[in-house]
Amino acid sequence: MKLNEIRDNPGARKVGKRLGRGIGSGLGKTSGSGHKGQKARSGVAVKGFEGGQMPLHRRLPKRGFTNIFRRDYVEVNLGRLQQAVDAGKLDAGKPVDAAALRAAGLFKSSRDGVRLLAQGELKAKLEITVSGASKAAVAAVEKAGGSVTLIQRPAGKQDKTETAAEA
Repeated sequence: MKLNEIRDNPGARKVGKRLGRGIGSGLGKTSGSGHKGQKARSGVAVKGFEGGQMPLHRRLPKRGFTNIFRRDYVEVNLGRLQQAVDAGKLDAGKPVDAAALRAAGLFKSSRDGVRLLAQGELKAKLEITVSGASKAAVAAVEKAGGSVTLIQRPAGKQDKTETAAEA
């Protein structure tokens, strides 16, 4: 084999269409786009359109719903709390709340509140105030000599309608 005999595999390189090069080329004037209409214009892609056939996104069954009142909590594990205490970012002598956790860099925004979870081990004695906590997390904090206080959530739209129905 010589350098001048080297070739690409058959079909590896495809010659592009030369559009707008005269009527004899078959792709002159309108360049294969036909006359006028939406698809003759530039920048058109009719997403989901299947030539009149029922589109896939309408053929598939729809299931479930999204609860717009769902609360989005930041989850903090006990192991991360212990790491923050060991690194000196959290002071074990002071009460630990959402503001202290945020200042320690455990999360960026508190969203609807903070929920304490039991993954990891906690050795430090902490007084924690959060929106929610798992039973295992509360037990682990109390075992380490600390305490967990849960904040009562403020009544939202959904809560007001439930209380009005009960009255």
